[in-house]
Amino acid sequence: MSKLYLKQIPVGHMANFVYLIGDPEAKECAVVDPAWDVDAVLKQAKADGMKVVAGLLTHTHFDHANGVDELIRKTGCRIYVHEHEAKYLKEFRRNLVETREGMNIRIGGLELTVLHTPGHTEGAQCFLTGDIVITGDTLFPGACGRCDLPGGDEEKMAQSLKRLAELDEKTRVYAGHAYGDAHSTTIGHEKHTNPFMRF
Repeated sequence: MSKLYLKQIPVGHMANFVYLIGDPEAKECAVVDPAWDVDAVLKQAKADGMKVVAGLLTHTHFDHANGVDELIRKTGCRIYVHEHEAKYLKEFRRNLVETREGMNIRIGGLELTVLHTPGHTEGAQCFLTGDIVITGDTLFPGACGRCDLPGGDEEKMAQSLKRLAELDEKTRVYAGHAYGDAHSTTIGHEKHTNPFMRF
């Protein structure tokens, strides 16, 4: 598929980003990290002529998943969460799809590959398609996710960052928060400037 629908939507009080990603020809998309203002996200999808058919979680921290209930109620969609963190969403088990390393998720004609990137949490995952990767709280422009919360692990984070560093340098990175001026970056830029990626 040559075309991609991708929309970055700032929400909440923690400089969170929610993403809409999908296939503009099939007019289907997924919500990545539904949180804070699900209604605004769904209105954006509708305005763009897109139907939300899935929710994808980079991890289950509250500021990335507090809109799961509303998203399910309003769309009936399935929620893709890593198998190590599905236990935190037991109340939604009928709508959950447990993901694992290397799994492919199809949204219309778009295929997203799951990269298990533990470190921030035990089930942190990134979603890769073509030259785009959505990294949640694993990799930020100039930084990485904190490892001092439950489920965090510095050694695993280092391995996950090394893995991301192996992606093509032109791969564009879309993170879960904007802690600086940059709202996106590239793997190449991070490899050369991000202190956590300069191994």
